[in-house]
Amino acid sequence: MPEKKTIERARRARRQGKAPSTQAGEFVHEEIEHVREGRHGARSAKQAIAIGLSKARRAGVDLPPPPRGRASAATRRRAEQDLERGHDHSHRKPSARRSRATLEALKREPRAAASTRALSRQAKSSRHRRSTSRKTQSSR
Repeated sequence: MPEKKTIERARRARRQGKAPSTQAGEFVHEEIEHVREGRHGARSAKQAIAIGLSKARRAGVDLPPPPRGRASAATRRRAEQDLERGHDHSHRKPSARRSRATLEALKREPRAAASTRALSRQAKSSRHRRSTSRKTQSSR
């Protein structure tokens, strides 16, 4: 469940008429902070970003589902459902044993995914995938 301040920031961005990706950025930022704090791990910066975007969809940000080929069909379907309903699937409470096991496993995950270097590498690689016109457009 996203923190209250994250949802507030995203709502403020929405009221200001900012793009859905900007609104979602708040959730991604929160996720990066969580990885840095060791609340849970992520194998890569890309994974941390994906978790943040997923939370944003569940919170009702108008983000499209991931493109074909980037995510499995099941993941895309879930993302579409989250977008339609604005639902959070966290109402199903896992057993205490599973919850503890998950927490312990996540604590063992590396923190390097949220390092400045990893995020810089991720930003550069995603920039390379964009066309010149898209880069110009995003810098304006």
